[in-house]
Formats: sequence, C-alpha cells, structure tokens
Amino acid sequence: MSLDTGKRYIVIGAGPAGLTAAKSLLAKGCRNVLVIEQDDVAGGISKTVCHNGNRIDLGGHRFFSKSDEVMQWWQSVLPVEQEDKPSDEEAFLVRHRLSRILYERKFFAYPVTLSMDTLSKLGGRRLVKIALSYALARLHPVQPEKSLEDFFINRFGRELYQTFFRDYTQKVWGLPCSELSADWGAQRVKGLSVTAVLAHAIKSIGKSLRKGTGGIAQKDVETSLIAYFLYPKHGPGSLWEGVAQDVQRMGGTILYKSRVTGLDYADGRIKSVAVAPTDSRDGAEETGHDADVVISSMPLRELVAGLRGSVPADVLDVARGLVYRDFMTVGLVLRRNGRLADLKDNWIYVQEPDVHMGRIQIFNNWSPHLACDRQTLLLGLEYFCSEGDRFWTMADQDFIAMAAGELEKIGLARKEDVLDAFVVRVPKAYPAYFGSYDKIGVLQKWLDGVPNLYPVGRNGMHRYNNMDHSMLSALRTMDCLADNGPAKSSVWQVNAEKEYHEEKQ
Repeated sequence: MSLDTGKRYIVIGAGPAGLTAAKSLLAKGCRNVLVIEQDDVAGGISKTVCHNGNRIDLGGHRFFSKSDEVMQWWQSVLPVEQEDKPSDEEAFLVRHRLSRILYERKFFAYPVTLSMDTLSKLGGRRLVKIALSYALARLHPVQPEKSLEDFFINRFGRELYQTFFRDYTQKVWGLPCSELSADWGAQRVKGLSVTAVLAHAIKSIGKSLRKGTGGIAQKDVETSLIAYFLYPKHGPGSLWEGVAQDVQRMGGTILYKSRVTGLDYADGRIKSVAVAPTDSRDGAEETGHDADVVISSMPLRELVAGLRGSVPADVLDVARGLVYRDFMTVGLVLRRNGRLADLKDNWIYVQEPDVHMGRIQIFNNWSPHLACDRQTLLLGLEYFCSEGDRFWTMADQDFIAMAAGELEKIGLARKEDVLDAFVVRVPKAYPAYFGSYDKIGVLQKWLDGVPNLYPVGRNGMHRYNNMDHSMLSALRTMDCLADNGPAKSSVWQVNAEKEYHEEKQ
C-alpha cells in the first residue's frame, strides 16, 4: 500500500505519536511534512527535564511493548548496549524492573505476590480477610461492573482492594473509585488479577529470563509482571530528540514554541491550521498553513474547541465535558542517607493515606547516567492534581518544603539531606474516565467522518495510552492513509483489542 506523497501533512505535537507519524510519512517519501510543537523540546510527556545537570523522567517511561513492530522501531533509533561493552554513545540499557508498594511504612512487592515476606507483613488476621473476600468476589462478582471499585473488587476481593489499590487510585484521580468508570481498569490494569499473579509465580519457578533482546520480549508475561525493560541512558527525551533530528534531516519541518490557535473546517474537511507563538496572546502573530491531512495529538477537548466551522452541538458538548488530571513532580537531589540509600526500586507506590504523595521515582535505578553526581540520590516525588487547585498554584518553595516533609514523615529521608530541588508541572497528563467520557463514542463517530483528520496518542484520543500504544495509533494511521487502507475507525482499536490488553485467551 502506498501514500499520496505529494499531499501537505500537518502533524500537531512532537510527542511519541506525532514524531512516529512524521518520521513514518517521511520514510514513505512524503515531501511536505510540518510538525507543530508548543514546547521548546521534543518528547511531550515523554521528554527529559534537565536541572543543574540532573535529568528526570516525567512519570518513568519503560521501553517495553508486546508489539514487535514498536520494539524494532525503538531499536532502529537506539542500539541496545551490551553489558560487557559499555560506551559513551547514546544507547538503550537493559534494566531490571522493581516496583513496590509502601503501606503502613512497609514495602510490599508490586504486583502483590504470595511470598513469605508479603504474608508475614500482612499478618494472619488480614490474610484470612483477604482470602474470604476474594472467594466471595469469585463466587458472587459484581455484575455489571459499573465503577472502578467494582472492577477491582471482582479481580482482587474487597480487602485486598482496600489495602493496596483504593487510596493510591483516589490520589491519582481525586475521586473515590466508586465514582470512576470501570474503563480505567480495562485500560490500565488489563489482565492483572490474583489468578494472573499465581500463574506467573508458578511459571517462574526454576525459570530465569535471559537478559538482552530475547529476555526483553517477555510476550507471555502480563505487562505489570515483566522483569526487564529497555531505557535510554539519558532518559526517554534523548530518544525522542534523536527522532526529531531524524525528521528534520529527512526534510520535515518542526515549529517549536508554536501552538495551534484554530483549524479551518469547511465542506466536511480541515482546510488549514492556524499557528501562533506559544507565548503570544489572542492569536497575535497567527499564521495559516494549508493542509491536505492533519494528524493531531493535541488534547481532544482543545482540538474540537479550535474548529472554525459548523460542528454539531452534541459533539461540542461532549468535547467540552472531557476532563483531565494534571501532574506535578518535585525533583530532589539527596545525600545517600536513610532507607532510600540502598533501595533498588525504579519507583514506589505510596499507598499511605496520611500523605498526598502518590509515587516516588528513584532515577539512579532507571539509569546511573541521569544523576549529575552518582554519589547522590536523584528522586522524583509525584503528586496528582488539577490545574488551578491549591497544589498547582502553590509557590515552588512551599511545594518543595511540603514534599520533603512528607518524605521524612513516611520515614524514607531527612529534610536536611536535601541538596537541590525543583518543581515541574505537567498539564493534562491523564485523560480522565469521567466527565463526558461515557459519551465519547459520539465524538469518535463524528471525527471518523472528517476524512482528513486523524486523532492519535494519549490526549489526541483521550485514552490512557502507554507510549507504545500512542506510537501504534500513529502507525495504524499510516495504514489508513494508504491506498485501500482500513477505515479510520480501526485506529480506535489500539489499546482496546485483546492483543493490546496483553491478555491472550
């Protein structure tokens, strides 16, 4: 199948989805590809943030996928460094995955295992309650699953849900699980359950995964249970910055520090895209760019609001009602003291209800190259919030003081060990499964009817995609653009089909 290489393609956003689309178009011979990016660097929420020589990852991005296509795509950009042949060149490191839950000031394996360590920490009384509530959930599951609480209880039982899932999930979304759609679980938890954990434990007896490309594949392993993943030496942004350079070298154009101010919509098509400098106001310095095809990873709410033309009222209502959850991280440089000093975790879920902190990233364990001084600890303390709320508007120094105080409160570090700190705010980090999400089908159907507009990526599709799913949405869009390609609606199946849910029958 071939593309019309003479068309004018506009790609909105230089994150994983947008850059995958742009590079794919150019690789297929397209000569007129324009990428519009509001930031001054590529990567979107997969960028790397640098501060005083330290590099942090916004949320922690494992380079792992069930898709051979994506794994090969990544490794066509960066090679995998062999342990016995380290070099100064940018490359993927093979990293061992370890994440745990902090609950009642004790560490529990995540996903929860039935190890002696876990059993002893839970105690006999709680174990009996967990077993009984799980048995009850299996015998009498909640039907239909109307809420995320129903989803968790059906898979883990009420006691295990309340112990390890409820408080962290409420921190993420700012709402109790009983008020959240079960679709969030379908997107994120997928095949994980007590049964899956047991099956993985049995399968793992006497078996060790090979390190390297073969070990990385892990195709028969639920994503939450994988043992190894790839990670760029200097963070995910180094890969996406390299892809952006490839796009420019291949003849594409990237407009950084530029935002889309409107899309001219007439005769059922997008005619042009209006762009202005990110820091301009009220459309000042706006420039129009004619478009034959638009591939958009901008937030779906903003995309529809920016259409200049006749859009059905119900479509506008659904778009306006879409909700996002925002994200803040405090980068901390610490002396190597306290409980954190010898931990091997990539990240820790903070299930403690008496602090607001949601997760802790230990970036030294993602890559030793991220910390400027390897004798220090480089952390990311993650908080979930809503743009404009008390966290979002808090002065940086006050927020840093709060975060350092919470870290001390849960017994992991002392405030006096903080050597440097900074705050990063990420708007619209998480598309939410409430608001008008239950009517998202109205929006999808109408967008499918605009023949030259292709939403891709996490915010572009308002779907809690991982990085590989965002890339796959762009790659499937390439299929749709080709002669005799599949219908546009097929792109919405990424991260919806069993294949992407990583749960094989």
